Amino acid sequence: MALEVLFVDDDPNVLQALRRMLRPMRMEWTMHFCSEAREALELLAQEAVDVVVSDMRMPGIDGAQFLLEVRKRHPDIIRIALSGYSEQDLVLCAVRAAHQYLAKPCDAEKLRSTIERVKSLRTLLDEKPLRALVSSVDTLPSLPALYQKIMEELESEDPSIKRVGEIIARDVAMTAKILQLVNSAFFGLSRHVSSPEQAVVLLGLNIIKTLVISTQIFTEFQARGLPPDRMDRLWTHSLNTAVCAKTVAQQAGADPIIVDDAFMAGMLHDVGKLVLWQALPDQVAEVDQRCEATGEPEWKSEHALVGTTHAELGAYLLGVWGLPDNIVEAVAFHHFPGRCPHREFIALTAVHAADVLTYAIHGGPPYQGPNLVDAAYLDQLQCLSRLKEWKSACSDALGGQ
Repeated sequence: MALEVLFVDDDPNVLQALRRMLRPMRMEWTMHFCSEAREALELLAQEAVDVVVSDMRMPGIDGAQFLLEVRKRHPDIIRIALSGYSEQDLVLCAVRAAHQYLAKPCDAEKLRSTIERVKSLRTLLDEKPLRALVSSVDTLPSLPALYQKIMEELESEDPSIKRVGEIIARDVAMTAKILQLVNSAFFGLSRHVSSPEQAVVLLGLNIIKTLVISTQIFTEFQARGLPPDRMDRLWTHSLNTAVCAKTVAQQAGADPIIVDDAFMAGMLHDVGKLVLWQALPDQVAEVDQRCEATGEPEWKSEHALVGTTHAELGAYLLGVWGLPDNIVEAVAFHHFPGRCPHREFIALTAVHAADVLTYAIHGGPPYQGPNLVDAAYLDQLQCLSRLKEWKSACSDALGGQ
């Protein structure tokens, strides 16, 4: 089925240029072109559009207002801002309205690959309601203690960019959001960045302060019926998995980029749980009860009760946010690395091993842990025999706990 893409720009020359530039895609995409937001909203009421690409500066309803209205009326649609960086206020407005930001002028290949990636991500979530659930997410809840720390640091008389980076690096939600901003060119920094500390330095303290205090890109987690220690356990496991994934990648002699991606993917591998906790707390409670009653893995209960797993939800979110493919892939397949077509040591390999080893070292519920290792996959990569060695190295990296 052809992808339905809507382009919105009040400049007829821009729309004409887009038509010419994307003409080779006419057999794969059904393209619509509108010159103002009201016309576009009317079209969306009639057509099942998959992706909206909008300019930010338009008369009447501007791009940010338009994209927010799209999110409200059609939450499953992927929203991409296509504009310049001449006025930072427009970019800041786009942070909460758009999934990704592309700079004008944008070459055909960059625009094509960004939209085609959306199409490939659809394989993770077949159901439109699930895509709508994830696509409507513009921020994720942070650990209350870390949220308070970041606010206190930024509101202090002499905030430190180093301390800000360290705080963000300890929080799953903040890390995901910051990496979205630097990997999706919101501030003209589109590049492969897998370190939140590096991302903070690239953005600069003034932009970070504006984003956090004024734009409110971070929010504080509200328990909503979940056990009070649930958040702390997720954060601890995420940090431990990140450390172990980095250790495993180093032990395997992986390329430094893979080592960095392994750490960040380990940090974010359970980010889909935040989506579930935020949107479907009642179903999460049912998942917990089912796991305790049946002894089945968490992913199996999620699939039975929600129709998907936290891995797929998290990967879809990070994918539409524009994070690097290596990280999205590791999050998507961390329970089933054998489903990934690649058969070499990658970030996914390290994250899968680390997730299992973290439970082996620290313990956990009986339905998690070493029994979930994909032995066939690791054996194909000649890594299965190294698990004992990796467990010892990971234990040392975690302080022998």
